[in-house]
Amino acid sequence: QLQASGGGLVQPGGSLRLSCSASGANVDSYNIGWFRQAPGKEREWVSCITGPSGSTRYADSVKGRFTVSRDSAENTVSLQMTSLEPEDTAVYYCAAEPVRSGWSCSSYGPRHDRWGQGTQVTVSS
Repeated sequence: QLQASGGGLVQPGGSLRLSCSASGANVDSYNIGWFRQAPGKEREWVSCITGPSGSTRYADSVKGRFTVSRDSAENTVSLQMTSLEPEDTAVYYCAAEPVRSGWSCSSYGPRHDRWGQGTQVTVSS
């Protein structure tokens, strides 16, 4: 089971740190992805971290502004978001994808078989 937290209201240019906590699964053994969905829009992949290697990937829209990281001791994955823009406003979800040998984490939503409830991020002045 996954649970995302840390959302809130922030002004443009501000920062937020989202956290995804896992129970019943080790975050080192899964790829963990972050997705978001804005009102009236399709779900969008944001970032992910590969279980075994810890390698990371980012959507072009957030590259250089967002950082995904993992705390194995706490069994959590975090998404540090900086230089936030109104376009980042969305409900953010974390999801777990089974690891495939030799493959990095995927941006493809249907590959993820466990999803947490979302956390709302609103960027507005």
